[in-house]
Amino acid sequence: MSGRILASAPRDLTPRQQELKALADATRLLLNRLVATDAPDEVIHAATAEVQAAADRFAEYHQGSLYGFAELANAGGYEGPLFDHSPLIGIANALAPPIRLENVDNVIIGTVTFGAAYEGPPGSVHGGYVAAAFDEVLGATQSLSGAPGMTGTLSVRYESPTPLHAELRFEGRIVGVERRKIFTEGLLYAGDRLTARAEGVFISMQGGAFIALLDERKARQPGQVGAAPPAQDQA
Repeated sequence: MSGRILASAPRDLTPRQQELKALADATRLLLNRLVATDAPDEVIHAATAEVQAAADRFAEYHQGSLYGFAELANAGGYEGPLFDHSPLIGIANALAPPIRLENVDNVIIGTVTFGAAYEGPPGSVHGGYVAAAFDEVLGATQSLSGAPGMTGTLSVRYESPTPLHAELRFEGRIVGVERRKIFTEGLLYAGDRLTARAEGVFISMQGGAFIALLDERKARQPGQVGAAPPAQDQA
């Protein structure tokens, strides 16, 4: 599997994917420029109206029910919209930095640059985002076992501040498999400097468990076909 490009890496996009990526990129730029801006009030007021107008464009359209279990999707090499909408690797999700993943000789390499919207300590990436990124990278890593699962435990050790506005490199490896448990480890570098390391244990899902999760998710969504009705307040 040397050099295999995962769905989050640069690839040929359909015209719709290109438009969704462009919109998400513009939204990411807005988020990063909004953080701690010194723009005058009239600029903020005008931008609010413009953003509200853009949001209103989508009000009459149905919002889909794409699920976000990257570990399982990575296992099957699925390259559909699931990856595009992931909150960490999704090119069409403005919440995502996004992380770009590649399989190089059975090591998952993730590259990413976090902007101002992800700041924790001064000039550094918030530790919660570092942990979430490790969960995504190790989720892709454990899929190489051939029996993918979901996160059981994730432990992160922060070695040094992880800088903003700099290309970072994640490395994820499988270190063992024990029955349904898949053991992984990850490293995070800024250049040659190690900023964090992680250990993750993933539990392979039993048959039907994923379908049950989808059914439960559907039941919690008001307005979806087959969804459970919203609970009524008891006075």
